[in-house]
Amino acid sequence: MKADHQKSPSIEPEQAFVAIGDIHGRADLLDELDRRIEGRFPGWPRVYLGDYIDRGEQSREVLESLIAVSAGDGPQVTCLMGNHEQMMLDFLDDPVSNAHRWLRNGGLQTLGSFGVAPPKGTTDDPSAFHASRDRLMNAMGPEMTAWLKARPLSWRSGNVWAVHAGADPGLPMDMQPRDGLLWGHPAFLLQPRADGQSVVHGHTVVHALQYEQGRIALDTGAYATGRLSAAAISADGINFIQTGAE
Repeated sequence: MKADHQKSPSIEPEQAFVAIGDIHGRADLLDELDRRIEGRFPGWPRVYLGDYIDRGEQSREVLESLIAVSAGDGPQVTCLMGNHEQMMLDFLDDPVSNAHRWLRNGGLQTLGSFGVAPPKGTTDDPSAFHASRDRLMNAMGPEMTAWLKARPLSWRSGNVWAVHAGADPGLPMDMQPRDGLLWGHPAFLLQPRADGQSVVHGHTVVHALQYEQGRIALDTGAYATGRLSAAAISADGINFIQTGAE
């Protein structure tokens, strides 16, 4: 499926690459999409846009797969930080302050994928949150935790930027604050950039894949819809790839 470039700046990446949207614990869809990408765009660098965990039931398997492919001998792989990875890390750093937000946004499914039960006792029992955090850290191991903490916030090829959530259209891309890249900016979906830069992103669920006003949105709610999406981006244009579609 080719993108409609109407009302958007020209795509001028320095190298062709494939960007992959929010996976959210669907290792089965990740495997299917990876096969489709390799079949159509073999050897192209891949950029995963964050939100690998939560909501789906296979968060551990997704992380293990991405860590393995990042260290492999295949195509260049970049895995960006998403706001769900950040919520998980916040829980590990301070479980009492951050448990509620993470657990109600899919963290329960992530705990389950690591074989960790939800916090026991009252919802305000600090010892319960610390116990769950400790069990999760033991299940993850130091290498996975370090890998998550090291995730970059953005990646660039020519005039195309890959981020998780969005960017402030009023600021240069290399001056974006961390929170905006992870959680989005109020003007991102409303105001086009005026600097000729395009942004490929996830975070906000869309029903149709398109390239509009310099934005390429790739979160199609995979954990609920079964549609995990990607965009193969080159100087020749944008080709969308999706699970559950031929």
